[in-house]
Amino acid sequence: MSQQGFGLIGTGFMGRAHAIALGGVARVFDDVTAPRCVAVADQDPHQAQDAARRLGFERGVGDWHDLVRDPDVNVVDICTPNYLHAEMALAAIRAGKHVYCEKPLALDVDEAQQLATAAAEAGVVHAVGLNYTANPMLAVARDMIAAGEIGEPTSFSGRYLEDYMTSADVPFSWRCERRLAGSGALGDLGSHLINLLHFLLGRPRRLVASLNTLVPERADPATGARRKVENEDIASALIELETGIPATFEISRIATGYKCGLTFELAGTRGAIAFDQERMNELRVYDAAGKPGRRGFRTILAGPDHGDYGRFCPAPGHGLGINDLKVIEIHRLLRAIEHGETFWPDFDEGLAVQRVMAAMESSAAAGEWVSLDWQN
Repeated sequence: MSQQGFGLIGTGFMGRAHAIALGGVARVFDDVTAPRCVAVADQDPHQAQDAARRLGFERGVGDWHDLVRDPDVNVVDICTPNYLHAEMALAAIRAGKHVYCEKPLALDVDEAQQLATAAAEAGVVHAVGLNYTANPMLAVARDMIAAGEIGEPTSFSGRYLEDYMTSADVPFSWRCERRLAGSGALGDLGSHLINLLHFLLGRPRRLVASLNTLVPERADPATGARRKVENEDIASALIELETGIPATFEISRIATGYKCGLTFELAGTRGAIAFDQERMNELRVYDAAGKPGRRGFRTILAGPDHGDYGRFCPAPGHGLGINDLKVIEIHRLLRAIEHGETFWPDFDEGLAVQRVMAAMESSAAAGEWVSLDWQN
């Protein structure tokens, strides 16, 4: 196994989460080599140098192109605003580097398709940071579904609710501008929910959606002038999966009281499964075969019997955190690079997520059902 040199672009919340995971992955998993944290890039050279010191990288650079060209960097890790993803990822791919890009993969389907095609042709490992499906408890849920433990699935109801933009006093930012963010709540939150649906049950065949912007203007933090919010606060959809199973989505960045409200309820002919990311170490399971008067949801607590959990803790019920999911994600990325294993969610999944988001936007604009053709 050879040591992988990482170059991190972006020093905000997500960049810090990646740095924490890079520093800890080989301490948790002994089947990979500790990555080398080579360089971190920020548009301000002084901030880049300070971030390198804080985050444990060898050097900081003020131009991300220099990071991509650096011969010591063979994995480019992109944690920047959405509009920069495609340009940076393409530059890395053309330089023969593996790419680890935060979600959403791109601003639109055309960009995502270009990235997926380029990565496949270059033969590099490509990964999208949709880390919630790295949760061992979601693997348990998928295994239960596949084994028929709840019978045949009959419906899926998914939500991703947060309240970080509930207040009209939250200022205008790049997240509100179409050319910089693409979609709003869809790209930021809905991408995770779509990936979760794909992980558990598969892809949509058709859908009808509604998008709404409830806070139409926000104040520019520099000038105080009111600016139009160009993307949605709320998205919802009725979905029919390729298997024929019906599903619903509810997505909001203005859902008062919710901090990381990624949830789903999945009903089956012999039981049901429920999950809440705010209680990410629990899976609630209902068995319809119980005695009358004794039926009810039971709670399975995360423990060492559940996949990667045991690498962190030998006892059940102690729990993992969001940064641990990033450790698991980076471990799988390193396994893909060092051992040739398949990484998922990759750019193909990033493209699939982008196509569902685009279908939801098209449906909302036209006010009608939209079909998805996964053969093309």
